[in-house]
Amino acid sequence: MTPRSVSRYSEAMSAHKLEGRRVLVTGATSGIGRACAARLYAEGAVVLAAGRRRERLDDLASELGERCLTVELDVRDRDAVESLAKSELGRHIDILVNSAGLALGLDPVQRASVEDWERMIDTNCKGLVYATRAFVPAMVERGRGHVVHIGSVAGTYPYPAGHVYGGTKAFVHQFSQAMKSDFAGTGVRVTCVEPGMVETEFSVVRFEGNEDRAKKVYEGMTPLSGDDIADIVAFAVTRPAHVNLNVVEVMPTAQGFGPFLVQRTPAK
Repeated sequence: MTPRSVSRYSEAMSAHKLEGRRVLVTGATSGIGRACAARLYAEGAVVLAAGRRRERLDDLASELGERCLTVELDVRDRDAVESLAKSELGRHIDILVNSAGLALGLDPVQRASVEDWERMIDTNCKGLVYATRAFVPAMVERGRGHVVHIGSVAGTYPYPAGHVYGGTKAFVHQFSQAMKSDFAGTGVRVTCVEPGMVETEFSVVRFEGNEDRAKKVYEGMTPLSGDDIADIVAFAVTRPAHVNLNVVEVMPTAQGFGPFLVQRTPAK
């Protein structure tokens, strides 16, 4: 190793620490959001966990410790998001993890619920936009910050009945890419993490609480976990300031290029 290489390696190792950084994670009451809150807390950050379910927020704060702050927040409520950004609790956010999102139903266009479509668009697109617009200006003013969007491979690889959900995640991808151009020269970074099949409450919500149907989605294969995605988020936000991971696409080994192209192991 050259002296410069040794120095660079030492800097990279120290960059894994997030002491003194304030992180806002939306959708922090379950799944990927909860895992991200725990992982970034472990890196030393002060974590502001936002979600709609107070009892789960309390459980998370109790589990993590005093550096985990909580706030009840529905990202679809623009006024509430903007109020949080202006409050003492929501000021000085260094890292924003937009994890709030959901998929509803698996019916074809001709039978799908318009109400489900609206809820997905309101959460996955509008909620993400509200949070980004509310917290990014202060990052730009300070000359540093990082926005992480949790997208999906569904935004790239279409599948039957994935019409609106896939469309919302395609929006997240494009929005993130455009933000990268907007942020050039500002010191603010943006990363879009696009997972494949992750076993969380995601499928339970999609199938309206039908846990048996949700479990069948992952039968015969090993899906990703929320912790797998949180590791990627932690890696992205702890790179040296000149390094920006634009898009990270990650799938289980058993998954092909599409949400339902899976090599399953037959049951014995």
